[in-house]
Amino acid sequence: MLKAAIYHRPKNEFAYAIDESTLHIRLKTGKNDIHKVILIYGDPYDFNEEEKCWVSNKKEMTFNGSDDLHDYWQVAISPEHHRLRYGFLLEGDNESLYYTEKGFYEEKPNDAGYYFCFPFLNKADVFSPPAWVNNTVWYQIFPERFANGDRMIDPKGTLPWGSTEPTTTNFFGGDFQGVIDHLDYLEDLGITGLYFTPIFKAYSNHKYDTIDYMEIDPQFGDKATFKKLVQRCHEKGIRVMLDAVFNHSGFYFHPFQDVLKNGGNSSYKDWFHLHGFPVKAEEPANYDTFAFVPSMPKLNTENEEVRTYLLEIARYWIEEFDIDGWRLDVANEVDHSFWREFRTTVKQAKPDAYILGEIWHDSMPWLQGDQFDAVMNYPLTTAITEYFAKDNMKTSQFANAVTAVNNLYQETVNNVQFNLLGSHDTPRILTISDNNKDKVKLQMLVQFTMAGTPCIYYGDEIGMTGEQDPGCRKCMVWDEKAQDQDMFTFTKKLIELRKQHDLLRTNQSFHFIEISDDDDIMIYRKNDEHQEIVVFINNNCKKKVVSIPTPYQNKQGKNLWSDQKVTLASTLQLDAYDFQIILL
Repeated sequence: MLKAAIYHRPKNEFAYAIDESTLHIRLKTGKNDIHKVILIYGDPYDFNEEEKCWVSNKKEMTFNGSDDLHDYWQVAISPEHHRLRYGFLLEGDNESLYYTEKGFYEEKPNDAGYYFCFPFLNKADVFSPPAWVNNTVWYQIFPERFANGDRMIDPKGTLPWGSTEPTTTNFFGGDFQGVIDHLDYLEDLGITGLYFTPIFKAYSNHKYDTIDYMEIDPQFGDKATFKKLVQRCHEKGIRVMLDAVFNHSGFYFHPFQDVLKNGGNSSYKDWFHLHGFPVKAEEPANYDTFAFVPSMPKLNTENEEVRTYLLEIARYWIEEFDIDGWRLDVANEVDHSFWREFRTTVKQAKPDAYILGEIWHDSMPWLQGDQFDAVMNYPLTTAITEYFAKDNMKTSQFANAVTAVNNLYQETVNNVQFNLLGSHDTPRILTISDNNKDKVKLQMLVQFTMAGTPCIYYGDEIGMTGEQDPGCRKCMVWDEKAQDQDMFTFTKKLIELRKQHDLLRTNQSFHFIEISDDDDIMIYRKNDEHQEIVVFINNNCKKKVVSIPTPYQNKQGKNLWSDQKVTLASTLQLDAYDFQIILL
């Protein structure tokens, strides 16, 4: 056995509670190195006096997929007294070993002190993100570019809607009334959550340079209009999530302007990370910023006044306007202590509010139940776009990447991860797919058949295009003749299927059961105690004949896409960039 590849640690994603009585235990081993893993477990205080040994039980673990280097194993266990000591019996081709906290043994240790420890399953430690999130399909709106519903509040120099390409500085007058005017459109599509990029008073068209966190930007409307928008959304069963830019402020934020004016004598000098006086508001700035942008000075969230101010903002927009969640911009650059206070504040104001962090990398330090409910699932985004859109991955590499993502966090986190294909920060998915609509459809198919909560970037459902920012921020197309109605219908159907089938919204017993690098064919499945769903995908420009894995041959089911009964034979024909979703 390759001992160096075998890994486990208690807590985090390897041992965690999914409810008040159940633990998930995971193990990582070398790829194709071990063919069976048995959990050895028991109460730490259960001792057999007669045999002078710890009393333990056995339960076989389930194979939970592979990435390029490792196999993953998982088992659910319900400790009778909420306490657990445990280890692993590993069985390879020619060797069996016991793996415990103290190392590897050929003979089973009889002392509970040798084993891994989950001291107590405390109810307070159970990570319980909002249940509604898993059922939600999000729609991201860049307010300046979605719809202009009130010309009277257009900022100076506003251009006619969609009259030219977007730039970093032009305005088209998108506002809240425009969103209200098109709520029926969103409801018809099947949207149940709106994520707005920043709405607070700011200088730019993107509003990530906040001037006043307590005021709505006048080009979007006033507080009465926003309250009306939230109420109308809730009447239609649509949740509302706002963007919190707490890592940095804008150049014209009053405390920063005071620092520029008064330097070391400013009462706000400790609100920022300043490196000298006078403050130099040009590149290179002598203060910390978002990236190297002098107009976005980084806030010092370790300062008590700053913390109090920002936490009041978090509470205010929930209590006054009944918003349902916060998306946290540049969340990984803010101190963990602040985010812990933020969670306490938000959950006190609204216990089922959704807290979503913008983090593009491994986010386990933020996902232990004391800070965020989820993060934007960019590792999954990358895998999907690299494989389907850019043809930069083999099928096996894609499968490895998805399996790694599925085993990166707890199942409770995976079920509310924010799954996106594009946003205001990325090129449009149709553009990076070389305008191949069939490729986009396969990407959306995978997005909508994975655990988590999917998000559609405004306009992707009608085939909008655009390069990197600012190209991806075009005005929404409202002329139906210019919309891709086939893509709209496809998206709407995906949303309906996801709502109808719970299994599509989780990764329960998820596995790739067939992968072909030569033919660009993949088959994956998920199942529970009642049913199984198998997804067949041909990511190739040519028609393919797919061999049905032996265990699935002659099984009967229903093609969820065509709503027809099927019997799986020995082969299945898939057209170019085609798929089937079979409910067995």
